[in-house]
Amino acid sequence: MPASSARLGLLRQAFSRRAALPVAALCLSALLGSGAWRPVHAEGRPQLQLPRTELRAGMYRIDAQVAQTFGERQTGLMHREQMPAHEGMLFVFEQPARQCFWMKNTLLPLTAAFVEDDGTIVNLADMQPQSEASHCSAKPVRYVLEMNQGWFAQKNLKPGAKLTGRPFTSR
Repeated sequence: MPASSARLGLLRQAFSRRAALPVAALCLSALLGSGAWRPVHAEGRPQLQLPRTELRAGMYRIDAQVAQTFGERQTGLMHREQMPAHEGMLFVFEQPARQCFWMKNTLLPLTAAFVEDDGTIVNLADMQPQSEASHCSAKPVRYVLEMNQGWFAQKNLKPGAKLTGRPFTSR
């Protein structure tokens, strides 16, 4: 009889362990489905699902994806093979600070505009694809707008020019 009791105890332990797996999977599924957890970004793929905002630089319209979480900013425009001329990415930081960017895993030549809270472009930096060279703001800023390289030059936009749009009017 003691051998049967021991086996019964082992069966109960095995069953409770097996039962715990579906419960854990159910809890994980509920967490993922609730939106409480948000995936950072699939490795090696461009992020195209970010919210967008319309900006203007004088008469020029910009359709900008908005990267505002750490993961979104970290991925930025990596892995993009092309980007329409009027599109870009606006990086939004919590506090003004000296912002520095590089181009690791970025396939497109870009220009970064470092932008003050009121929309004034502080400085511009042309950045080469796949480069780990650092490009920084000349002073603390909260916003950085990346566009295809040459876009600002073609529009004759230089430091001191103003961008307008929702991010710059709400402050």
